[in-house]
Amino acid sequence: MTLALDKKTSSLADLTREWLEIVGEDPSREGLLKTPERVEKAWGYMTGGYGQELHIVANDAVFEAEGDGMVVVKDIEFYSMCEHHMLPFFGRAHIGYLPNKKILGLSKFARITDMYSRRLQVQERITGQIASAIQELLEPKGVAVVLEGVHLCMAMRGVQKQQSSTTTSSMLGAFREDSRTRAEFLENIGHRFSAR
Repeated sequence: MTLALDKKTSSLADLTREWLEIVGEDPSREGLLKTPERVEKAWGYMTGGYGQELHIVANDAVFEAEGDGMVVVKDIEFYSMCEHHMLPFFGRAHIGYLPNKKILGLSKFARITDMYSRRLQVQERITGQIASAIQELLEPKGVAVVLEGVHLCMAMRGVQKQQSSTTTSSMLGAFREDSRTRAEFLENIGHRFSAR
């Protein structure tokens, strides 16, 4: 995928060459000759979520439900780029919902997670976007989303805390209103919130 850059600006490859010079590198040395094109291609992939739409990602994978038991898809890997420092953050997403006449093909949960992760992001926003997307597609009795992430902006720079992680959650409908439903979901994903 090629980034749609404004015609008034240089290509991302050109900007990368300039960036290499600014940090003190020689973009013409052997190891860096193809780096600008690789960076452009990598960023096209890592920000591919901007060019996606929910109804196309769901791709007619909404089906009639035969039951109303909780559905949980856990340990969905995600990779994103922090909008504050443009450094990676990554982790696992856990998604649950209570069907209300409709279910979604299981692979679509990973695709929805990828769609929102492959943008310049903050973890809190991705969490809410995934929950809202599932609410929009399925109109379930409730939706729960928990993301657990490691942020290189904390590990590589600033406070340099390599062992820290961040957990965010979005609970809608029955998951917000009923503590037993919420507890069942958290037990299913093996997550315990400690009271301090």
